[in-house]
Amino acid sequence: MESNHLKPLAVTGAVITVSSSRKPESDTSGKTLIDLLTAAGIEVTHYAIVPDDIERIRAEVRTALTRATCVIVTGGTGLTPDDVTIEAVAPLLEKTIDGFGELFRLKSYDEIGTAAILSRAIAGVAGGRVVFCTPGSTKAVTLAAKKIIIPEIRHILTHASAGQR
Repeated sequence: MESNHLKPLAVTGAVITVSSSRKPESDTSGKTLIDLLTAAGIEVTHYAIVPDDIERIRAEVRTALTRATCVIVTGGTGLTPDDVTIEAVAPLLEKTIDGFGELFRLKSYDEIGTAAILSRAIAGVAGGRVVFCTPGSTKAVTLAAKKIIIPEIRHILTHASAGQR
């Protein structure tokens, strides 16, 4: 991509871990995301852990969207009855970024094989900001952040924020 295609913009990050059992001291995935974003020059302006509850997840994402331009929600993207992150977040998205989930599963396939189909990872735009939903494992968030989110975040936000104040 040509550099003149990117708008100069400040990228800020939010990390939300969805788990009914993790605490800040045991949230290795959340800490990994914060470390990766910070190393990429993205200030993390919001961090939270919320239980597997649709309304609480949705409320936390809404809060994060007021504090950051890139929100990463980790956990709750699988197939168990407790996995409700997608159900909580999808209605908040004005546009979906289908390629994120597709590319994440493709790259996951290279690491974990056919079990990659169990992930319902998604991404989309809300109010000129972007939300990513990734599985909760440290390996999964590392893959998503290093290989997809960080390399493309400025490009995504350039498009997502077009026409936004």
